[in-house]
Amino acid sequence: MDGTSIYMDHGATTSVEAEVVKAMQPWYSQWYGNPSGVYEFADNSKKAVEHAREVIAESIGVKPEEIYFTGGGTEADNWILKGIVFRDGAANTKKHIITSAIEHHAVLHSCQFLERMGCDVTYLPVDEVGMIDVRELEQAIRPETVLISIMFANNEIGTIEPVREIGQIAQKYQIPFHTDAVQAYLHVPIQAKELGITALSASSHKFNGPKGVGFLYLEEGTELEALLHGGAQEKRMRAGTENVPGIVGMGRAVELGMQYMEQDMAYVRELRDYMLYELFREIPDLCLNGSSTRRLPGNINISLQYVEGASLLVLLDMEGICASAGSACTAGDRGISHVLQAIRLPEDLARGTIRFTLGPDNTKEEVDQVVRHMKQFVQDLRGFSEESDS
Repeated sequence: MDGTSIYMDHGATTSVEAEVVKAMQPWYSQWYGNPSGVYEFADNSKKAVEHAREVIAESIGVKPEEIYFTGGGTEADNWILKGIVFRDGAANTKKHIITSAIEHHAVLHSCQFLERMGCDVTYLPVDEVGMIDVRELEQAIRPETVLISIMFANNEIGTIEPVREIGQIAQKYQIPFHTDAVQAYLHVPIQAKELGITALSASSHKFNGPKGVGFLYLEEGTELEALLHGGAQEKRMRAGTENVPGIVGMGRAVELGMQYMEQDMAYVRELRDYMLYELFREIPDLCLNGSSTRRLPGNINISLQYVEGASLLVLLDMEGICASAGSACTAGDRGISHVLQAIRLPEDLARGTIRFTLGPDNTKEEVDQVVRHMKQFVQDLRGFSEESDS
């Protein structure tokens, strides 16, 4: 990898597969027709877009007409939340949304916006591993509840939520259930109909596709206000000329992701467990954040006592090792993340938090190298801290 020796931040973004780049290239300069055109040259673009729609639909067990292309996961999250509330043209009539305290900010900030519009929002708490209590979810339902939005898996600590149980409750009360699956899609199997999911958000750059493109699955018959008004694209639900190269690239990434998902899951999970074992064996006074069993295959989120996570990241970066303190979308924020606050992690541990997210391109040799550096850096930082205190 150019400029970096070891990349362990796949939860932030992934590289675009060579086959994906190859699939996209002709649509920039050779077959550049607007899919809305009526001539054959444009029809090639339309067919390419529809092929990608079919591939994506098949990957989660839904109909092609239930897939809507977006500019990414954030847009899809904003659309479903605001589209449900505004679907009858009024936001100030009393409506209620249920979400969790550890959602991605695309959901949380959308909910905060809707609260300013007069909507009520219930933010369900989570336990010490980041799991919601489905009994509390059911108790929070009101006659005016219009949407349940709970992420499939948390982007920071990797905990996989009880999605099937949430879907069953949503179906029982006939309430739409949206899940932000940006971190989970193509990293764990998802069959939307079987899980009772009404709407699902995903983003291409999390599974070796291009940035700036994603999709929203919306179950047929679910009423939603249009995201963008203008042309007739996406069944008049999301106006604007389609990003054909991006959609083609995402479709190819999905094809490859489905082909290799099972073996990649097994490999990454084994590598993750090996890295965790080595970290705990070599470094004292650390803890794992999130569930040890219901967890994304590549996610390692640990907190170290007597160490500032930010200092550790700088030292790792100097060795060409890419990791993070949590979500890339909040990398510039100060303070402890809302996720770590929600699981009630003590402040001294929270400030020593670091996240590694592994991918199929990582190796055991890389893990050994990272663990070796981690051990040395933690020793150095703790030694410096002791000297400063004396």
